[in-house]
Amino acid sequence: MEPVKEVAGRAIPFGRKNVDTDVIIPAHWLKTITRDGLGRGAFEALRQDPDNLFDSPEFKGSPILIAGDNFGCGSSREHAAWALLDLGITAVIAPSFSDIFSGNAFKNGILTVVLPQAAIDRLMEVAQTDPVTIDLESQTVTTPFQDRFSFEIDPFRKHCLLNGLDEVGLTLARGDEIARYENKSAGETPWLAKGVAA
Repeated sequence: MEPVKEVAGRAIPFGRKNVDTDVIIPAHWLKTITRDGLGRGAFEALRQDPDNLFDSPEFKGSPILIAGDNFGCGSSREHAAWALLDLGITAVIAPSFSDIFSGNAFKNGILTVVLPQAAIDRLMEVAQTDPVTIDLESQTVTTPFQDRFSFEIDPFRKHCLLNGLDEVGLTLARGDEIARYENKSAGETPWLAKGVAA
């Protein structure tokens, strides 16, 4: 997982409320065994409109999505986070998120930022013409117009995102401790540790 310290650039001023994971990535895309290419299916139904924001030259490849309340509701498919990443989105700003979507986003290196509706409205306005910057270390969202919005984030999630640590990375970071435990366990209960390297 890549570290997330700052996400800056044009933000897609999407703003829709109650966008469920079937809108983010339709069910027929779930048959794939790879994450690659899922961006093609992201918001597929909405992208049938030739004037959609996701494919417009202004916003194509934008790293930030500004969404409405309850983003990522519905089924718990992790493919939704994979599709957003493959589309180039590494941060989503909304008034609230589905808990499962928020967890899946975090585990895949997507920063979810919760801000009040008034801040969302202002960012939607700015995003029409100018970039937005999210600084995870200072926990702020800023614009070129001196707007500054603070957000809260769980300290553990912040640490993991800043250091690019997913579940595998967290485990590998404790490799020495795990090896010490395994060696100790093998010495205390050799009949259980058969085949464990010393």
